[in-house]
Amino acid sequence: MESTEYHHALALLNWQVELGATEAICDAGVNRYEVPARVETPKAAAAPTGPARRSAPPKAVEIDPVAEARRAAEAAGDLDALRAAMERFEHCDLKRGARNMVFSDGIPGARVMIVGEAPGRDEDREGRPFVGRAGQLLDRMLAAIDMGRDRADAPVYITNVLPWRPPQNREPKPDEIAMMRPFLERHIALAKPEVLVVMGNAGAQALLGKRGITRLRGQWGEALGLPVLPMVHPAYLLRNPTAKREAWADLLALKARLSDA
Repeated sequence: MESTEYHHALALLNWQVELGATEAICDAGVNRYEVPARVETPKAAAAPTGPARRSAPPKAVEIDPVAEARRAAEAAGDLDALRAAMERFEHCDLKRGARNMVFSDGIPGARVMIVGEAPGRDEDREGRPFVGRAGQLLDRMLAAIDMGRDRADAPVYITNVLPWRPPQNREPKPDEIAMMRPFLERHIALAKPEVLVVMGNAGAQALLGKRGITRLRGQWGEALGLPVLPMVHPAYLLRNPTAKREAWADLLALKARLSDA
């Protein structure tokens, strides 16, 4: 009889499980909708005191790379000191992927200072601006108006907005331009040119706060108290030879400006 009752109870239990029952029935009913009279809330752990207490870790200090660049640039008293300050500057990621820092070429104190965009592969290898195909074209352009980076009678001084080569020769980013602008401004102040020529969008953005070099070219502007002539980059002329006529007009405008000064 006992065995019969066991198997009967087991069959009833299996039947209830098949129907979806998940809990056993208690002797007393359970009201699932009843709100408890008092809810226990967990107590916050007391803050440790005495020797075992730990102070909160200090917050990381955020560095403003533009402010750091400005402090380093303003402290430079001459071009050699400025070069050294730029070589010590560690906040521009481009430095980690470049072979050399490209500072300048030509003769400091020249009446004309040319500001390009950034070094390319050849410039990164040699550590001088405008030495590749675009630089060779620039030299021919300057020679056409009796000027040159090494001419004692009519020299030019050349630099770039960025001193380190961007990966795959990509265009400089706005934050990179803003980061290196204090160095460029100090570079101009120490070189003391009479006229600035900006070649390409990066130079126009850095000194004139504008982009669209094909629209800006040939229109004189002003930056840092100096006249500024925007021109298309020689690399653009290599890709678009038909634009050389406009570049020639810009060169003649530069020569006329120097003659009138």
